[in-house]
Amino acid sequence: MILIKDITVLPFDGKDKVIAKTDVLIKGDRIEKIGKIDEKADRLIDGNGKVLMPGIVNAHTHIAMSLLRNYADDMPLHEWLNDAIWPIEGKMNAEDIYWGSMLTIAEMILSGTTTFLDMYDFMEETAKAVDQAGVRGVLTYGSIERPERTEKNIEKYRNFFKECDGMADGRVRVMIAPHAPYTCSDSYILRLKDLADELRTGINIHVSETQKEFDDSMTEYGKTPVQRLKDIGLFDTHTVAAHCVYLTDEDIDIIKEKNVYPVNNPTSNLKLASGFAPIKKMLAKGIPVALGTDGSSSNNNVNMFEEIHLAAILNKAVDKDATSVSAYEALKMATINGAKALGLDKEIGSIEVGKKADLILIDVDKPHFTPLNNVVSAIAYSAQGSDVDTVIVDGKLLMENRELKTIDIEDVMKNTNRIVEDLISRK
Repeated sequence: MILIKDITVLPFDGKDKVIAKTDVLIKGDRIEKIGKIDEKADRLIDGNGKVLMPGIVNAHTHIAMSLLRNYADDMPLHEWLNDAIWPIEGKMNAEDIYWGSMLTIAEMILSGTTTFLDMYDFMEETAKAVDQAGVRGVLTYGSIERPERTEKNIEKYRNFFKECDGMADGRVRVMIAPHAPYTCSDSYILRLKDLADELRTGINIHVSETQKEFDDSMTEYGKTPVQRLKDIGLFDTHTVAAHCVYLTDEDIDIIKEKNVYPVNNPTSNLKLASGFAPIKKMLAKGIPVALGTDGSSSNNNVNMFEEIHLAAILNKAVDKDATSVSAYEALKMATINGAKALGLDKEIGSIEVGKKADLILIDVDKPHFTPLNNVVSAIAYSAQGSDVDTVIVDGKLLMENRELKTIDIEDVMKNTNRIVEDLISRK
């Protein structure tokens, strides 16, 4: 058992915004009690000067793209993909993905992310990294249509699901991922939807990320990407829709009606000049917008506290409204909303008795938090990833006092540098 004493809690439980100076008892992988606790525990953590909140959920990323961090920058999205990223990704192998995954998972733990939704290749290697590191991951093969490979891909994804869904004591889950409407035909998207339905899982897809994607869809189909996906029936399956930058009011109504889960990626959208998602409009409709970093080659890190900060301030400027996205809403986007998007909100995303003990402790005994007039504002506007002191997943300590417990970071960095040098030189 782990007992956290005298801690300020941000529970995101729909009842309290802040619980001051309380205790939290963890038994096994679950939160056992919240309140004044006098029981003895195997491990006692002093919560004075710290804030406890649910582990951060990164609802859209490509974690092994850390291998391409700072590799191709200052380019528009489609040029960046076609001319720089896709050619070198075609040279990657399983070992590359394993070490890239381990590197990013270490970075995630160090900045408070405990759960992520990933889309990439060689995902069995990412599952292995999730298992070894102790985090929680929902994994998807990003599928770009190649007609000659359709049947092989369907079988590969089915086998991946059977092999990896539920592994690592349930910390690995699997969804199906058509890459985007502009890389997949209607018929191919529907094949993948049928597979998701067969496996009783969800869909992970990029949607309406750029003006070009939106305009091309209108030209070719006479519909927005959202309208097209609705009309073919994709949204009848649980769908996580990354980006959702270019949306009409009708699109937003469709997202609400079909319970689609949009994911805002502010840093990536800014860096690639993609634009600004209409977050205020979606939140006003009661849509639980989640938050993600995208990959480290378009961000160039996976620090979710930067995304929380941007989500809270960027929309205020875009909407010319200082109340556009509040600090509390931005934090919800990174916790309970992300858990809802991943279909895990019954287990994680808030601090409640009976839920999984996926928790982070933030050290607020620092100059940039002083004075601590408003805890919610402080975490949204002042916190840095490096303020995360302790990380717990499934009731196990993955980091304590900034020391990683499950990853040899020096070994990971050494191997990452080795494989990237080889990757870039490959023919």
